[in-house]
Amino acid sequence: MTSPELAPEIVRFYSETIDEADRLTTTADGRLEMVRTQELLRRHLPAPTARILDVGGGPGAHARWLVEDGYTVHLVDPIPRHLEQAKQTGATAELGDARRLTAEDASYDVVLLLGPLYHLIDRADRDRALAEALRVLRPGGLLAAAGINRYASLFEHSAFAHLHKPSLQKSIGSILASQVHDGKKAFTAAYFHSGEQLRDEVDAAGFTAPEVYGVEGPAWSMLAAAERTTGGDFRDTPLFESALVAARMAEPYPELLAASSHLLVVARRPA
Repeated sequence: MTSPELAPEIVRFYSETIDEADRLTTTADGRLEMVRTQELLRRHLPAPTARILDVGGGPGAHARWLVEDGYTVHLVDPIPRHLEQAKQTGATAELGDARRLTAEDASYDVVLLLGPLYHLIDRADRDRALAEALRVLRPGGLLAAAGINRYASLFEHSAFAHLHKPSLQKSIGSILASQVHDGKKAFTAAYFHSGEQLRDEVDAAGFTAPEVYGVEGPAWSMLAAAERTTGGDFRDTPLFESALVAARMAEPYPELLAASSHLLVVARRPA
């Protein structure tokens, strides 16, 4: 298909600023996000060889392990650079837009939206992406969708020892108030959800029994702070293991959702 309509700052960010292929492997908090996403998805996924549509799947970080687990994965992403990287995972891939999928109705067992909802600033666009996910899922099929937590930037910039700077206080204050990052500095344009908002958007789209999880739990920013301030590698340390256990222990307590960097909602298309 032709290149999707995407905010130019998002295209530049993923094409030129960062290599998304490294994000979930090179830092301790990135690895925590990966490990927790894997264990949450594996808890809900149907058995292999179910068909999975990985929408906004980037360079294939999740497609790779899903293929290794025995799933049939097709990845859709709007960034050409990502598609070249994703081809190395064993998944098939196409240039595409979460709001206008080419897949046929009821053709997939699982749809992953592990990125699109936080790069679609307008609610109408997020609603379209969720409607498309509902359309291409078979009856009873699984949706797993991610959001960035509304308070993630506050924790992140505290961990990076930036927040004492007045300019950062103004910027983070704006994100907290508006739930939108404009993409002019550092991270690209993004919408920041609360757990309740993410659940409500999925529920309003027609999915049943949406359940929201905090991905990294309450100790991820401690990991980030330790790594950034010392220059050390904390990916295989007791501190990492403690943060992972904290994320698992926090699951029964909805009030701790706001402490994670990312949120994950799982729900089903009605049977």
